[in-house]
Amino acid sequence: MARVIVSGSVAYDRIMDFDGLFAEHFVPDKLHSINLSFQIKQLSVGFGGTAGNIAYNLALLSVQSDIIATVGEDFSSYRSHMLLSGIVPNSIRTLEGEMTSSAYVFTDKADNQIAAFHMGAGGYSYDSPVDTEGRDLAIVAPGCIEDMKNLPELYRKRGFSFLYDPAQALTALSGEDLRAGMTGAKVLFGSDYEFGLMAQKTGWIENAMLERVPTLVITLGAEGARVVTREGEVRVKATPVKDSSDPTGAGDAFRAGFIKGMLTGMSLESCAKLASTVAAYTVEAYGTQTHKFTLDELKARFKGAYGESLAL
Repeated sequence: MARVIVSGSVAYDRIMDFDGLFAEHFVPDKLHSINLSFQIKQLSVGFGGTAGNIAYNLALLSVQSDIIATVGEDFSSYRSHMLLSGIVPNSIRTLEGEMTSSAYVFTDKADNQIAAFHMGAGGYSYDSPVDTEGRDLAIVAPGCIEDMKNLPELYRKRGFSFLYDPAQALTALSGEDLRAGMTGAKVLFGSDYEFGLMAQKTGWIENAMLERVPTLVITLGAEGARVVTREGEVRVKATPVKDSSDPTGAGDAFRAGFIKGMLTGMSLESCAKLASTVAAYTVEAYGTQTHKFTLDELKARFKGAYGESLAL
């Protein structure tokens, strides 16, 4: 079985749905003094975090994960969930006296989001050895900022393949951090907005990024994704969804699908199609680790969306 190192956050998710539009409640000339309270339609407490979500989807794809993250003394229910989901949490560090990270995500009916994140134990750097022997590749996803700075350098020194995904951590990373983090990565992930922010902070447009990273994967929400390389660009449409219940975690599922495609030796275009197919399951489910699929179901959905057979 393929084995991937997944660093990032492991968090409890508090996901709240607002049955309206945030934009309708902002007063343009009062944005300097916002004071709002929203009536929430639905609330759930689930298991999430970037590393947790990626590992969950990789397990559905028959890929084993070593999770590089620090959790708190309240981790026991999440640990049980991981074991039931086929994830071995042995590499996770537990810190007594701290609480596991928690995400608070508000989503309106147009899938606009407002989020807050309490790092808790996840804010402490991972001080245990990271074993790359026998592992296939790593992904550096948003989590402890010190880990996001240190791990790319560790992987570069060892000549170990890694993917870089700064996403939600962009506001906490400097331009220098981002330039160092992406240099030498095999793939750089981000949404269209996040790539704009990366360009602003680093001073590098896409062509400059491609001098350091051979592949840029730019997600476009319901419009699909762009895969940009030094040779050119392909666009992949999004897999149709039956119901857009909750977009939270779709990006992490997309990363897991892309990784599975890479491990299988697919073309970058096919990797993006597989990534979009995996992400569709998350969008249709409320919560980030509540969806399930078999490989046969995944193959059928892939063929229905793209008219191609999926070899896994």
